[in-house]
Amino acid sequence: MTLGSAVKRGVDVKVGTRERVVIQRVRPNVLEGRYPAKGTVDRPVDVIAHILADGHDLLAAVVTFTDPSGQDTELALEQADSRPGEDPEPGTGNDTWLATFTPEQTGLHTFRITAWIDPVATWRRGALLKAAAGTLEEVDLAIGADLITRYARRARGSEAAELRALAATLTDPTLAPSERARHTAEERARQLLARHDPRTNRVRSAVLELWVDRERAAFSTWYELFPRSASTTPGRHGTFRDVIDRLAHVAGMGFDVLYLPPIHPIGTTHRKGRNNAVRATPDEPGSPWAIGSTEGGHDAIHPALGTREDFRALVAATRDHGMELALDIAFQCSPDHPWVREHPQWFRARPDGTIQYAENPPKRYQDIYPLDFETEDAPALWQALRDVFTHWIGEGVRIFRVDNPHTKSLPFWEWCLTSLRSEHPDCIFLAEAFTRPKVMYELSMRGFTQSYTYFTWRTHRHEIEDYYRELFHSDVVDHFRPNSWPNTPDILTPQLEHGGRPMYVQRLVLAATLTANYGMYGPAFELMWSAARPGVEEYLDNEKYELKHWDADRREDSLADVIGTINRIRHAHPALQQDRTLHFHPVDNDRLIAYSKTDLSGEDRVLVVVNLDHEHTQAGTVHLDLGALRLPHGATLELVDEFGGGTYHWQGSANYVELDPHLHPAHVFALRPVDGGAAA
Repeated sequence: MTLGSAVKRGVDVKVGTRERVVIQRVRPNVLEGRYPAKGTVDRPVDVIAHILADGHDLLAAVVTFTDPSGQDTELALEQADSRPGEDPEPGTGNDTWLATFTPEQTGLHTFRITAWIDPVATWRRGALLKAAAGTLEEVDLAIGADLITRYARRARGSEAAELRALAATLTDPTLAPSERARHTAEERARQLLARHDPRTNRVRSAVLELWVDRERAAFSTWYELFPRSASTTPGRHGTFRDVIDRLAHVAGMGFDVLYLPPIHPIGTTHRKGRNNAVRATPDEPGSPWAIGSTEGGHDAIHPALGTREDFRALVAATRDHGMELALDIAFQCSPDHPWVREHPQWFRARPDGTIQYAENPPKRYQDIYPLDFETEDAPALWQALRDVFTHWIGEGVRIFRVDNPHTKSLPFWEWCLTSLRSEHPDCIFLAEAFTRPKVMYELSMRGFTQSYTYFTWRTHRHEIEDYYRELFHSDVVDHFRPNSWPNTPDILTPQLEHGGRPMYVQRLVLAATLTANYGMYGPAFELMWSAARPGVEEYLDNEKYELKHWDADRREDSLADVIGTINRIRHAHPALQQDRTLHFHPVDNDRLIAYSKTDLSGEDRVLVVVNLDHEHTQAGTVHLDLGALRLPHGATLELVDEFGGGTYHWQGSANYVELDPHLHPAHVFALRPVDGGAAA
């Protein structure tokens, strides 16, 4: 390093400063505070920081939270490897400090860490060490008395008197020196001294933000249903009233979010036919994502689905069944959308004067016009798009699945979602962004509550483990909430196409237990529909382009009961309702995967073992990381398989597992220690 570079680096250092404390690596933190981190109401938030100083003096630190109403809450940070009330030995800590805060309301919170040298704690530690060694002198006690007297001057009333008495005790010749020093270590003394600490030469971190969502943002179970296919009569266009009739079935399987693809009028110009055919026959309904016709645009309802009163009845009925309705927001237009006529400047024109339709080579979507976010009329366009959300919020909807947000302006999403959440903090936005990882993460940082994931294509053990470690054990966890889907109307993977019931059950268990948020393209998954278009990961006779008739009442080849079982397990176990404790355990067979989750109290433990081979029985030894389960070495465990049935007893960390995919592809164990095995 040259002298010039050293001088340049130190240019902001104040000569003679007494600010010896350093605060580093504060979390949760998204891009050094550029965006808010994410939290959930009534769920603890761990604030972690590296706090250090030169020398051997002891430090103190607090974090101050400010809730959306402006109310401050101050909490002390503790060294992560020390116990409350203990003064760690100098040099023994790892300089990692922790405080846990539980937000009680939705909205934008802020927090900031303050840290300082703690002279009384430093003195007390030295005095007690000297007392133990028999070298404590009167001058040492006088120094402590002087410090505490200064603190007493900051106090009032009875607390000032208590501190003066404590200082006097240190110089009381009738007491043994060691006894005098021990008085300063009593809990009441510690509390008073902490309360009136002048925090001399304190250092403060930057102010960081935390957006707090309601519970359903952190734990939800989605079922996608095309309302036009909800009719029980083959060939008849379904309605909102038909969907109401299906709510008991969906709720009975344990879902709490019913998601509907676009419910708006569908254009006729260049309408796509069956299997995305370029031309539709007169009786074909077109794609719901080709939004807009002479009957209206994004704030209108397709007349065949029912009236606005029917829609409101559906919203209310969904809530009556303990669920919420989620709507699709797709910011694109059919050639017949009113905006094409009223605001042609919102679309990109080609040299021949025609509007550029959507393309994803080799796919061409002549029935869809993308919006041009680089238009000179962007302010009006942005406001119109935001108004789409506010319209449906006014109709009682609070959950939205957003179609292809990565193909729209990132600054638009930041502006739109921030402003919407400031007015409606209970709204939830799911990003349907099957795109590059960093783009998915950017959308999350810009304001999306949840996101689709790559789970759909993660099939081998190492792929699953590597991916979910990235999501839950890196700084991504501070803002990204994954939502795992085994299928969508656009995606039928080869494993579902060819794997049969064992594969469907395997993917169901993985999706439902790896992440606290998961969903499915409901009837197709429930009834194991696996007809694929040759050469592509798409359904043959795709519901996007035609009415389907789903006989959801049949049971002989339905997964309804299995889905209901796994969802009941999810709702019964707090461990499965969060993601941060996901831990993979080694197995000596790569066709088996084992992982656990514990709730934040450490009392609820779930261990999942899945056979990733849908054809053959696989066996192996699971090597439990008992520390990750907060269990002592050699613990005896009782495991109740709540998915496949049966009770097992394991001893220690290494235990044998065998799974036949045609009987039960997975174990979902509720795990507890027995024979006196207590949490470590």
